[in-house]
Amino acid sequence: MTDSLSAVAEPAADPTSTEPLEGPSPYDTYVHASVLNALQQPLTEAADEMGFLVTTQVMELWFTLVVHEWQAAGEAFAKDDLDAGTDALVRSARALTALNASWKPIAALTPMQFNAFREAFGRASGFQSAMYRRLEFLLGQKNAGLLNNHRGDPLVHEALAETYRAASLYDEVLRFLHRRGLPVPEHVVERDVTAPYASDPGVVAAWREIYAAPRHELLALGEQLTDIAELVARWRFDHIMVVRRAMGAKPGSAGSSGLAWLERRASLPVFPELWQVRGEL
Repeated sequence: MTDSLSAVAEPAADPTSTEPLEGPSPYDTYVHASVLNALQQPLTEAADEMGFLVTTQVMELWFTLVVHEWQAAGEAFAKDDLDAGTDALVRSARALTALNASWKPIAALTPMQFNAFREAFGRASGFQSAMYRRLEFLLGQKNAGLLNNHRGDPLVHEALAETYRAASLYDEVLRFLHRRGLPVPEHVVERDVTAPYASDPGVVAAWREIYAAPRHELLALGEQLTDIAELVARWRFDHIMVVRRAMGAKPGSAGSSGLAWLERRASLPVFPELWQVRGEL
């Protein structure tokens, strides 16, 4: 009995102990912090390059999480699991909020500060981010030509091509609404999902039916999607402002038109009928 009591009373290990661990710490084994912290390799002595690198890498991680959540949401709606789908949308909105905040460290770069390291990264450009492209494909903004940048890396190209060929998040939502008896037209449900999504009056009618009933069970879904659309629009606008402030209207490093290209992309509405329906209520 005494031995049993003493075993229960034995204090837990002190987490601040300086006793050396065998091999990497459990924290590093799980998080891979040592790998992450070794990925910042500035090419110049410019004071602002480190912030630019870290910001860009952090954004790539947020893209990865958003893509993960939107794929989870799409899979849930395909199974008519509204709760799991909306939970994933809520998580993705939190990730998008953090993504948008990631602009802060580089939001006020002057042209001189940016030019101090711009030439060093050559033709590298955010335009070439495969994970961001997957994010846009999941929004329904498909473009076969944008796959070409990644043909040199078969694994990355195939992952991107798979997202291109698959139904977008919004396609899965609209199919879900159709199965719920809402007037989403058959031609929308059966559309070629590799084509860019375009607004349809029948989908506007479906959302109108939802929004016209204040207690409709799918009203929260419409608002969650609207939150996501707004957060994506804010990310694009902040991107434009960072570029405008750091380099003006000069061509982008990968040969794109830079600011003009970003402005065209920002003009593409996300989930367009959710914005149109507001003018009809």
